[in-house]
Amino acid sequence: MADLTVTLTESLTLNNSAIGGTNTLTVTGVNEVNKRIVTVTTTEATILTFSAAAGQGTYIAANVRYIRFTNLDGTNHIMLTFKDEDNTEFRVKVDKGESFIYNADLAGGLVDTMKANGSALGSGLADLYDVTADADTASCKLEIFIATV
Repeated sequence: MADLTVTLTESLTLNNSAIGGTNTLTVTGVNEVNKRIVTVTTTEATILTFSAAAGQGTYIAANVRYIRFTNLDGTNHIMLTFKDEDNTEFRVKVDKGESFIYNADLAGGLVDTMKANGSALGSGLADLYDVTADADTASCKLEIFIATV
């Protein structure tokens, strides 16, 4: 097992004043990492799936501790859609060169980490079930980094 250290740094000088910050998160007990680059086309496709059991392209939801998506394209954006076990979804735009981090629960993984349906928001959180992606106007490279315990 190993510790994953994630450091986020903002650095800006505005009116001759240094503004920004650095925050560090340590995720302990990591024993599996998958880093891959996928081609995202303009047709929405599943890029990650989560379940109670591992399989090809499927991760154990309770074991996931960290997911980062980075759009490697210099021109086009990518849309990521996150769906939970209750079939509610939320969608985010990841512009050229940007990253999106899905924050897993450090003790429970992806269990009870999201809800997107406005009328059902009072019913609590659900488990992340899958992630799909599609590109804006042309295919893009997307880097996915996922760490599990």
